Formats: sequence, structure tokens, C-alpha cells
Amino acid sequence: MIPFLIQCHSPRQESKEQKSFSEIEKSVLGYEKPDDCQWRGPNRDGKYPETNLLAEWPEDGPEVIWSFDDLGIGYSSAAVTTNRIFIAGTIDSISYMFAFDLEGKQIWKTKLGPEWMKNFPGMRSTPLINERKGYIINGFGILFCFDTENGSVIWSKDILAEFIAKNIQFGINENLLIDGNKLFCTPGGEENNVVALDKNNGDLIWTSTGNRELSAYCSPNLIEVGGNKLFITMTSKSLICINSDNGEVVWTHLLEGAKNGTHACTPIYRDGYLFVQDGFEIGCFMLKLSEDGYTYEEIWKNEMMDETNGHAVVIGDNIYGAAESKKRFVCLDWNTGEVKYKSRKISEGTVIEANGMLYCLTYGGELSLVKPTFDGYEIVSTFQAPGIKKEHISHPVIKDGRLYVRHNNNLTVYNISKP
Repeated sequence: MIPFLIQCHSPRQESKEQKSFSEIEKSVLGYEKPDDCQWRGPNRDGKYPETNLLAEWPEDGPEVIWSFDDLGIGYSSAAVTTNRIFIAGTIDSISYMFAFDLEGKQIWKTKLGPEWMKNFPGMRSTPLINERKGYIINGFGILFCFDTENGSVIWSKDILAEFIAKNIQFGINENLLIDGNKLFCTPGGEENNVVALDKNNGDLIWTSTGNRELSAYCSPNLIEVGGNKLFITMTSKSLICINSDNGEVVWTHLLEGAKNGTHACTPIYRDGYLFVQDGFEIGCFMLKLSEDGYTYEEIWKNEMMDETNGHAVVIGDNIYGAAESKKRFVCLDWNTGEVKYKSRKISEGTVIEANGMLYCLTYGGELSLVKPTFDGYEIVSTFQAPGIKKEHISHPVIKDGRLYVRHNNNLTVYNISKP
């Protein structure tokens, strides 16, 4: 598998000179600055490189390490580094960015401003942490760059106003992506459909017309095929592929779920193949890319797996995810799209993977530990996560033996490490 281009990582082994500088920083700041972290794990595929985790949970769920109940509403997941937790919430229609240490102590809280409150109200984007800065975008399309040390806003930009784009039915919802100096986002304007900004100051590097369509809630991916770095996302009617170096539109593919215009699930790339979830009541499909990524052919379609927000996880040749309109959890064959297994025991929701196990959080707040098998899966443990039984749309996060689950105003941290 070709590695993705942004990585969550622990600090590298340092030379004596580097270590001395790090120790100086720590003595001044009181802590080491956070490492890089992004939405849905190191490769944006929902897979977390953790080991030595519990193979089953107690009946009431894993041990709670700490919990925080004053985030406000919203769907932002936690961004977790080796020493900090960053998350956003909306209180009385105003969004804030929070930072906590690993013990749950609030380090700072920064006001970002008015938030989308029309439908599914509250901040929905997850912070992107990169080189000691954080990036997040709100439902009105205001993009913020903040200092991870103290929470101060370094710069902000109204991408809808600047790039002449319209907002969408449920408000802008994009988990941002960085490669090198470029920060990518999708305003959805006719002329400025996708843009690459300088991550340091927000200045425009390039703009692309894409397919001249509205944004569609998709969190993009960046893949490398034959030496080409390709930006992949979905707009209201199209899957689009853009050369990340210059904004050139490489190809577009018509989406069948165009009437709904909700294409939130990030495409997953592996070994020349691109798996795409089109959306509610439509399903998913697989594309085979050429050696340079500049052409493609469709290999298969499947109407069963039609999850809107929960995404999917690939383990070996199995694809695990929800069939939202059918209220089932499904296992598909990566090569053929054939349904290997489906069950009503787990309903629609989000899914991530760590240590060979699936973690499934339904929209009703039921959290299950699931063991994948050759032709399906086995539910090992289940408990009810805190909060009311609806709209658990935030994606769980696993880092250093801890499971982070957000629901509305609550963030709960569980110990899932083996003794």
C-alpha cells in the first residue's frame, strides 16, 4: 500500500542538540509542543496503529479515565497528540476551541465566533494539527489557523466570500488536509472550486475550477500514484481528481447520488484502486486507476453500503461499514463488491479500527467492540455511550491505549489498554 502523505507521529529520536532545544522549550512552556495529528488517524482511513488493547470490555464498558461535560453542542471529534487533546464545541451559537492535557485539565479555551445553527447545529469539523499550528473550518466557511500553545488565532479567512461560493444545505463540513506548505479546502465556487492556501498565512497558492459544483461535505484524501500527488474529493455531483501541485483537473466521475448532494465519506485508496461511498440509498463503487492515476475504469458497484457520515474501514480484502438506509452493518469484498456478511445487530454509524478490532459507534450511541472474521465479524462487547440516544455522528479516536468518544457537550476518555 502506498502511504498517504500526512502522518500522525510520535517525536523522532533526537540528537543531543535537538534534545537540548526540546528541553529548553519544555522548561519555557511547561510542556513539549504537540506532534502532528489529523482526522481519522495517520492515513485518514480510520485505522489507528495501536497494540496491546483489550480484547473485550466489561459489561458497562471500559474504565473511564476522565470526562468533560461543557463542550457545547457539535460533531467535532478529538484531535489527540502525545500530550494534548484539541476539540471544538458550540455554546449559545458561538464556537470555541478547547485544549486539554492528558489528565483532562483544560489548558485554554478560545472563542472562534458565530456558528451554523440552522440544522444539525454546532461545529462539525475536527482540528488538524500540523507543525505546532491548528486548522479548523466552521459551518459558515470561516477557516481558522490557531496557535496550539495558547489558542490564539493566527489568521482566519472567509473562504465562501473570498472565493465567491455559496453555502450548502447543512453548512460547510470539511476536515482539512495539508501537504507540505499547502492547505487544501473546497469552497465550491464555480471558478474557485478547490483551493490550495499557504498554511502559514492563508495566501492563495493555486485555485481549481474542479467541476464547478457546490461543496458536498466531503473530507478529501491525498494519494500518490506513479509519482503524481492527487487530491481526491467529492462535490455535489462529481468525484474529482486534481493535481495537487498546480490545481489541474485530472478527471471527474459522475455520482449517482447527485439529487441528495451529500457525499461526506472520504475515498479510500489502496494499490491502484479507489473505493468510494456515493451516499444514502445509492451505495458505493470501486475504480481502478491507471499507473499514473490520470485515467480510470469502474470495476464494481454495490447498492448495500450507503453510509452517509460513518465512513468505512478496510482490513485485508474486507470492507466494513454501515448500510444506513437498510439499518445494517455490512462486510463487502474489496475485489468484487460482493456482500460477505450483513447484520442488524449493529445499526448505522461510524467505524474505526485498531489492533485488528473494529470500534463501531451507532447514531444511537451504542459502542461495540467487533472482531473481524474471514467472512464477516463477531460482536464481542457493547455498551451505551454517554449522552442522549441520537446523533452520535462524531468519530471515535484511539491514541496511546485510550479511546476518545465525543457526543454533543461531552467528551469521555476510556482506558482500553491491557493491564
